[in-house]
Amino acid sequence: MSQDLIIQIFRDFMKTILLLAGPVLIASMMVGLLISIFQAATQIHEMTLVFVPKILVIMACLLILSPWMMNVMVTYTVTLFTNIPVYVR
Repeated sequence: MSQDLIIQIFRDFMKTILLLAGPVLIASMMVGLLISIFQAATQIHEMTLVFVPKILVIMACLLILSPWMMNVMVTYTVTLFTNIPVYVR
């Protein structure tokens, strides 16, 4: 197993992780930004005002995107296992 092969496997792993986590993190960040703007405008600084909507958005994103996320993870895993003979050489 060469160093280039290990770097390629790690690069594919990182791309997959960013692809899977990106939509959920972006949605959470957007909700947090909107709530922060609302808090700054109204001067209401309640901690649960940020926490509860973020949790609801994350749960909704995971519920909606879970079939796609599972498909991406299965594709990555199948590709990784299929290429094991190539990695051993």
